[in-house]
Amino acid sequence: MWRTRAAAACVICRSLANSSYGIKRKSPLQNLHLVSRSIHHPYYPSSKFQRPPLRISVQQFSSLNRLSLHKRKLLNITHGYQSHRNFWLARLASRLLKVRYLILGSAVGGGYTAKKTYEQWKDMMPDLEDYKWIVPDFIWELDELVDFEKLLKALPDADDLAKLLPDFDKIGESLTSLKGFLSPGYNLVSEVIGASDLLLLLGSPGETAFRATDQGYDNDKQFKKVSDKEKIDQLQEELLRTQLKYQRMLERLEKENKELRKLVLQRDDKGIHQRKLKKSLIDMYSEVLDILSDYDASYNTQDHLPRVVVVGDQSAGKTSVLEMIAQARIFPRGSGEMMTRSPVKVTLSEGPHHVALFKDSSREFDLTKEEDLAALRNEIEIRMRNSVKEGCTVSTETISLSVKGPGLQRMVLVDLPGVISTVTSGMAPDTKETIFSISKAYMQNPNAIILCIQDGSVDAERSIVTDLVSQMDPQGKRTIFVLTKVDLAEKNVASPNRIQQIIEGKLFPMKALGYFAVVTGKGNSSESIESIKEYEEEFFQNSKLLKTSMLKAHQVTTKNLSLAVSDCFWKMVRESVEQQADAFKATRFNLETEWKNNYPRLRELDRNELFEKAKNEILDEVISLTQVTPKHWEEMLEKTLWERVSTHVIENIYLPAAQTANSGTFNTTVDIKLKQWTDKQLPNKAVEVAWETLQEEFSRFMTEKKGKEHDDIFDKLKQAVKEETIKRHKWNERAEDSLRVIQHNALEDRSISDKQQWDAAIHFMEETLQSRLKDTESVIEDMVGPGWKKRWLYWVSRTKEQNIRNETKHELEKLIKCNEDHPAYLANDEVTTVRKNLEARGVAVDPCLIKDTWHQIYRRYFLKSALNHCSLCRRGFYYYQRHFVDSELECNDIVLFWRIQRMLAITANTLRQQLTNTEVRRLEKNVKEVLEDFAEDNEKKVMLLTGKRVQLAEDLKKVREIQEKLEAFIEALHQEK
Repeated sequence: MWRTRAAAACVICRSLANSSYGIKRKSPLQNLHLVSRSIHHPYYPSSKFQRPPLRISVQQFSSLNRLSLHKRKLLNITHGYQSHRNFWLARLASRLLKVRYLILGSAVGGGYTAKKTYEQWKDMMPDLEDYKWIVPDFIWELDELVDFEKLLKALPDADDLAKLLPDFDKIGESLTSLKGFLSPGYNLVSEVIGASDLLLLLGSPGETAFRATDQGYDNDKQFKKVSDKEKIDQLQEELLRTQLKYQRMLERLEKENKELRKLVLQRDDKGIHQRKLKKSLIDMYSEVLDILSDYDASYNTQDHLPRVVVVGDQSAGKTSVLEMIAQARIFPRGSGEMMTRSPVKVTLSEGPHHVALFKDSSREFDLTKEEDLAALRNEIEIRMRNSVKEGCTVSTETISLSVKGPGLQRMVLVDLPGVISTVTSGMAPDTKETIFSISKAYMQNPNAIILCIQDGSVDAERSIVTDLVSQMDPQGKRTIFVLTKVDLAEKNVASPNRIQQIIEGKLFPMKALGYFAVVTGKGNSSESIESIKEYEEEFFQNSKLLKTSMLKAHQVTTKNLSLAVSDCFWKMVRESVEQQADAFKATRFNLETEWKNNYPRLRELDRNELFEKAKNEILDEVISLTQVTPKHWEEMLEKTLWERVSTHVIENIYLPAAQTANSGTFNTTVDIKLKQWTDKQLPNKAVEVAWETLQEEFSRFMTEKKGKEHDDIFDKLKQAVKEETIKRHKWNERAEDSLRVIQHNALEDRSISDKQQWDAAIHFMEETLQSRLKDTESVIEDMVGPGWKKRWLYWVSRTKEQNIRNETKHELEKLIKCNEDHPAYLANDEVTTVRKNLEARGVAVDPCLIKDTWHQIYRRYFLKSALNHCSLCRRGFYYYQRHFVDSELECNDIVLFWRIQRMLAITANTLRQQLTNTEVRRLEKNVKEVLEDFAEDNEKKVMLLTGKRVQLAEDLKKVREIQEKLEAFIEALHQEK
């Protein structure tokens, strides 16, 4: 008997262990790996959060469970058997009747209905594969947390359980007769219980379609039917509530983590740890991209490093998505206007403070302050407009911006101008083609992540960018599709299934790695990032698209988008960066080999180093101006000044004064004309001469070759520096006023102190008059034609006009011989006499021709007479000292030329002092300013320092720098890994 009881007890224990508690029950969800669940559902809660316990009914629908209704009585049987009374047979029969009644009611009354309802449930049950993530993590970790072998050892033995059980031998015969009748109902109820447990495992409220009641054994099973639609709605609402609950938990933890990281980074900034922080991975990577953007790929080294390229139709919300990822309103905004006019590279990295700064500037913009945000937007707009060339609408020049802040996902994004379909007024005709070429240039990089932005509030057929993306990435292996303005789409689109088709990738002819739906605000440019986040969360919480499972939870919000984009970016970086490093290593070897073969004796100086070398040479040449001797300066100044003013002195001062009758009138005329000349023209002419002399010397030093050390690669740069310096340099304005006083005093002096000065004045006058006489002879020869020697030797002849002038010349020479004191001008009767004499010889002549010829003939005669007078005055210094008393000799013209000569010497000396003391230093300062301006202007340097040698050295330097930075980045990447 005890052996029979022990066997029955074992059967019951196994039944309880397998069906009641569900500890080791296998579920399809258990086979899903934890990482897979987190990938499919980003907000899957971690195991450290407390979850509601799994509610599995211990009560089973079987005849054995009915025993628990009299549990209290069974537990009291602990001291053997009670005494048998006379009516024990009646009590046993009564109990058997109750058991039969219960079994019959369960099997017959509820079995059929349960079977029918279970079939209906089975048909309407949703696909449970989408809800695997709901099962808490601790279910899969129970075998690690709970030692079941130890628990089984702690359970009572079969003998101990047998003592607590009634005498099954007596009731076994009665139960055997009912076994065949109860088996179908028992199996059916077991299946219903299994389905109920599965619903409970999915997180349903715990309401099953059937609830057994213990009231009244005649109708103890009543079933509450719920419609299929209501059941599905309840299940979906429960799922959404669970997702949002864990999402809020995750956001709270992320916020706390962000604050902690901010504190740690702030401590590092303050130097508490007394260590130097290493440059972040994303900053190192961004530096490589900045260098590559300036690299001239003349050696076919293509830039295939990954970056996130943001493309989309104009006004599709590209900038808004980028701002949500950067968590700041950093870009200029406009309504329907093209705002992005050039590519903007944004490097997102983590830091203690939310700041932004440009690559070429040290100013930090605090993104938590509205004033700095406005200044940043204005600066970006100014840079965009400055980068656009005249006659264009968009630019290919990239603006590099770095944004740091706590909690930002590390990545590099490039915001491109929006794709347009029509060129409007005010745009360049090639704007559309330029935007397409810019977009294709960035997207054709096989390692670039394409972030395709599509406006959800417009018709899908109006999309332009999707066709462009499908051409560049037909397999969709590096494309992420983002549908913006989903709130407007849900409100305006008549068929929500259309949104589902877009997100599932069935509407557009393009493929993508992932599809996301986001909301980036209500269209108000003054909205803050926090308010947009709240609006986005509220919208998706109440959206029918989620409630009806058209959108999945991991496909919505910009938070999920930024996480997915960052993961794809770093995955692409890890896969391709080493290959790119090897490519640049090979390029470096090729460039170094080319340099060794072509320029074996020259150092590898890039453009900046060559500019510094040229700068030093130019400054040395400017300093060499101070080494010019004073004598050289004064000789050049005096000679150049006399060449500039000699014509005015001879024609306007000396010749008019020499026509006067006596010395008093001569001196008076000379003094008046010299005073007028000094007040109006002479100082200005002198300053011009000094400036031209300085330019000539400066140019001579800049252009003359230095023998073997001369490098012609600097010639264009030196020429440009010289021209720009001359353009900028202005002579001191106060120099003319002081010079005027000095020149006026010099011309007022008439006292020649010694014979040497007298002879020097005569020599100066003779040289001047001989030069003028030579010029006059040349003019007369051109007027009358060649003489008889040239005609015979060179076989030339005179023209008709030259013959007329020759006859006129002979007639006028006769007139001068007759009157050597003839005045400088012919009288009208004299002109008539000459004309009639020529007509008598058959030569018709015009009176104007006669006067013109007379002017040159008389000029030659006067100059010859003045030269003869100079010879007479060589011994007139004695009479000059006695003021020509008791002497017919007058040498006032010698005194005039001495005054002019002395004025030239004093002026040259004064200008030389201004040059060496002031102007050379100011010129050197201007040269330095020009060189500094050229050093800051890269385009100028590229234009002035050209050639294969410069380009080769420049490429070699950049390739080395890129390779070194890539190797450092790879090493840091491996360390972080």
